[in-house]
Amino acid sequence: MYKNKITESIIYIGVDDKEMDLFENQYKTPNGISYNSYIILDDKIAIMDTVDKRKTDEWINNIETVLGDKKPDYLVVSHMESDHSDNIANLAEKYPNMKIVGNAQIFKMISQFFDLDLGDRAVLVKEGDTLNLGTHTLQFIAAPMVHWPEVMMSYEQTEKVLFSADGFGKFGTLDTAEDWTCEARRYYFNIVGKYGTNVQAVLKKAANLDIQIICPLHGPILDKNLEFYINKYDIWSSYKPEDDGVLIAYASIHGNTEKAAKKMADILEQKGAKKVVVTDLARDDMAEAVEDAFRYDKIVVAASTYNMGIFPWMEHFLLHLSSKNYQNRKVGIIENGSWAPNSGKLMKEMFTNMKDINICNTMVTIKSAMKQENIKEMEQLADELLK
Repeated sequence: MYKNKITESIIYIGVDDKEMDLFENQYKTPNGISYNSYIILDDKIAIMDTVDKRKTDEWINNIETVLGDKKPDYLVVSHMESDHSDNIANLAEKYPNMKIVGNAQIFKMISQFFDLDLGDRAVLVKEGDTLNLGTHTLQFIAAPMVHWPEVMMSYEQTEKVLFSADGFGKFGTLDTAEDWTCEARRYYFNIVGKYGTNVQAVLKKAANLDIQIICPLHGPILDKNLEFYINKYDIWSSYKPEDDGVLIAYASIHGNTEKAAKKMADILEQKGAKKVVVTDLARDDMAEAVEDAFRYDKIVVAASTYNMGIFPWMEHFLLHLSSKNYQNRKVGIIENGSWAPNSGKLMKEMFTNMKDINICNTMVTIKSAMKQENIKEMEQLADELLK
């Protein structure tokens, strides 16, 4: 018997990609990624999503191992990003009698990605529609902008399984032993984070369903303690701080701003900050810096002035935060500049354009190298942050 049973009738046919180093060609994946796909075995057989072209052969082999001589009746498409849709045309060619299930935007995108004439093979569904497979019934849930406009989730009514598209996904292959929260948080804020309002809308729909298992398109199947995972998504999508702590993010040219950032960390710890995390924006993983900015309730940004602007690594970081809808945080600013410090003013302007940001009155201005008067200013800033 095929080893990847979720239930007697729902089988995992996804694949791990251990060679993937950059997801979406931008996010580091040191432990790879999984492309999840599922089969529902019933009077009518449904395949739930395809996988990335990098793993076509392995995925097709998984399907053949499960089905043998049987043929699928439906392919349900929940999301058209290439890591989940690459094999739609391949599967449609392999099984010419198989119907494709999707909403109007999904079929529009299928025509954009493929020269594929579906004709009467297309089964158009919308919010609340159902598809009966025999003893199993799929109920379709619109999830626009989580994180593309066409996304839909499917709820299997009999076994109470939510096929959640990219929701509740994480980086890392299924055989990676690591904390779910850390990599799911990094995945969420960098992939979905901009669309918290849309995630909240889907969570409200999910609250009306009896969900026993969550099957995402990336990461492990969740079948225990679902309240924990749903609560994390509620916190993240409502932009509430998850933990009491301070992220110190710095961008330093010759090391003087770095020294100031690390001194600021020492001061905060001495004054009783519960958690202080320091990240070098030039060297550390930018996606993890974004994750930590959303995780903690306070942030200190420290950057050199560069060509009368912000040193690029910091500007890049702040643009990331803005694009992900950063809000509801307390901010401290440290600037440096040898002849005309200007980064602090510009960083403040960028934060001012974000929602519900409380910028501390104390701005630390260093001219070349940190001096005793700067340390006093940092102590004052620390008091203001922790107040």
